[in-house]
Amino acid sequence: MIAELKSRFRAGAKVCSGVIIILLLVAALGPAKWAPRTELGWRFDHLIGYFGITLFFCFAWPRPLLVGPIIVAVAASLESLQALTPDRSANLEAALWGAGGALAAALVAELFIRAWRWGVKSTRPGKNPPRKSASDF
Repeated sequence: MIAELKSRFRAGAKVCSGVIIILLLVAALGPAKWAPRTELGWRFDHLIGYFGITLFFCFAWPRPLLVGPIIVAVAASLESLQALTPDRSANLEAALWGAGGALAAALVAELFIRAWRWGVKSTRPGKNPPRKSASDF
């Protein structure tokens, strides 16, 4: 039952990831008015946006060291494609902020996945024999 729930969750996350990519394309290549902005500035928007997107993709595909670089390439590609839009221009700094957010999220996700696997492996009964202490000898 847990495996079925896990696969349904991942399938739902994959569908939502497709929707996120479409919304990202619209926000990045559509009119500038359509892009959501915070009061914290465009640097924060790029960093936290790509951080969140990458974390969500890591839920769908739990291979952060593969997902992270792919999202970095998407961020750089979208930023360079903005040079083709009439009301925007490509910005290397914006691409780097987005890439930084994606890589940070990939590293955080990898850390959590490894910690989770280590915790699960160390709590399985019978898999790890008890360690002998100095008094056992």
